[in-house]
Amino acid sequence: MNASLRPHAPRSSAPPARGAALAAGAVAVCLLVAGCSASDGSDAGTEAAGRAGTARIKVALVTHGERGDAFWDLVRKGAQTAAAKDGIELTYVSDATGAGQAELLRDAVRDRVDGIAVTLAKPEAMKGAVADAMAAGIPMVGLNSGIDDWRSYGLLEYFGQDESLTGRALGDKLDALHAQHALCVIHEQGNVALEARCAGVKKTFGGRTEMLYVDGADPKAVTASVTARLRQDPSIDEVVTNGAEIGLEAVKSVKSAGSKARIATFDLSKNVVKAVQRGDVQFAVDQQPYLQGYLAVDSLWLYRSNGNLSGGGEAPVLTGPAFVTKENVAEVAKYAADGTR
Repeated sequence: MNASLRPHAPRSSAPPARGAALAAGAVAVCLLVAGCSASDGSDAGTEAAGRAGTARIKVALVTHGERGDAFWDLVRKGAQTAAAKDGIELTYVSDATGAGQAELLRDAVRDRVDGIAVTLAKPEAMKGAVADAMAAGIPMVGLNSGIDDWRSYGLLEYFGQDESLTGRALGDKLDALHAQHALCVIHEQGNVALEARCAGVKKTFGGRTEMLYVDGADPKAVTASVTARLRQDPSIDEVVTNGAEIGLEAVKSVKSAGSKARIATFDLSKNVVKAVQRGDVQFAVDQQPYLQGYLAVDSLWLYRSNGNLSGGGEAPVLTGPAFVTKENVAEVAKYAADGTR
């Protein structure tokens, strides 16, 4: 979604020095109850700003999310909820390519926003644009992707899950379920988070792990590729996908191939919750995208208004992993139905 950023008045006073804020404790987060409508802050912002008692600021959320992806809809909704609470004027933009996302980040710098939340799925492609934002003195936080790079790139905070650790946890779970041959489907080649997950699975899973690269922008191609591999090798008894929508495509593949493979997926959505309830998906690993968007935007308001840094600016704030299985899915289903999980 390559929407352009709206122009605004020059940024307010420079952010407080990072070093002076390192003593700040962890930020306590109050999640809004399910059922709240998402907003970009344009209507609710003035009232929220009055409650917060601070000047209204502008924040850009720049991600690598694909248009219409349910995962990124949740990230955006969490960000919008925080923006409405804090009186922030929020702009969300995304581009799945590293070059495109880097240009969107430069747009935010040229627009002189007061803060930027950014994903680093392809760190090398983003390095120059991040440096431009640093040089402009714009406070930046990371979310979702880039846990290995956010500190060296100069970002203030990071919100997400440790993808390698999460992959290892999934590998252990496959062992407990007595799986023997896992097909780990990577739908965006070069995405460091997806590569780390599958590498983590391979590290701890006692059976065989193989990678399959597919074009995540083409659901039919995903289904065809997974189906073909399952037909070629009936020994595959577990398909591991790296996204909720890819997991649902794998359900079709298993049925089409006549395979007995089970499906596990990283990431959660309303439809994946239903698939877990039906037994079509064995389990899902939730990294709480709504929470990532919420925390990233809220952290910029806290930093600018009170100098706070979650994790002291040194440790990432982990939002996952949480395993959602048939045994506990009912606890999550009500929030998924409201569009926040």
